[in-house]
Amino acid sequence: MSELPPRPRQLAFDLPVDSRHGVEDFLVGASNEAAYGLIERWPAWPEAWLRLTGPEGAGKTHLAAIWARSAHAWTIPARELSEAQVPHLVSGGALVIEDCDAGALDEHALFHLMNAIKARGGFLLLTARRPPDLWGLGVPDLLSRLRLAPAATIEPPDDGLLKALLVKLFIDRQLVVDIAVIDALAMRMERSFAAARQVVDRLDKLALERGRRVTRPLVQEALAELFPQDAG
Repeated sequence: MSELPPRPRQLAFDLPVDSRHGVEDFLVGASNEAAYGLIERWPAWPEAWLRLTGPEGAGKTHLAAIWARSAHAWTIPARELSEAQVPHLVSGGALVIEDCDAGALDEHALFHLMNAIKARGGFLLLTARRPPDLWGLGVPDLLSRLRLAPAATIEPPDDGLLKALLVKLFIDRQLVVDIAVIDALAMRMERSFAAARQVVDRLDKLALERGRRVTRPLVQEALAELFPQDAG
């Protein structure tokens, strides 16, 4: 009896993932409940602006999108801010500026915008991975103002939130996995939002390439590939 030919490998394409940014899709845990509470407290903020800080992939964009929907705010990346845009941006009454510590920030434009937002009675949400002392700012008045700004910080996820995030990420990719897979991942992977997205993305691609479900052996392979220093 002749052997069956090997199953052909499927190609994995980088297709868009259904990552929803509604309030009902935001997972609240001990690491982010304080930040979520401040966002929900709007417009009763202690100041016209709020800093939202957290590691890569922590959900800053998701929280900003929730607030933007409530406040009817516009959203722009910090690198696109310029002095010429300030009057237009302030006219909306509410604004999100994302990735303020990513470089190429027009400091004078941001200082001018903060003054104009406050004078108009508007609101401003600033997102960044790090506190303002680490943004490399050269305008002392801006740095001082940002240091004093109310801040909401997202911490690394606890065990419960990490597992819930993994489940959500698999669902976003329309993958059904056993709870044992979630437990195995949470036990061995780096405890961060970014690592959770990275490992689920890799498992999605591996499962498609191999034509297999996401199983514990596949998890071990993905973890050994992504975090070789922790393997063994």
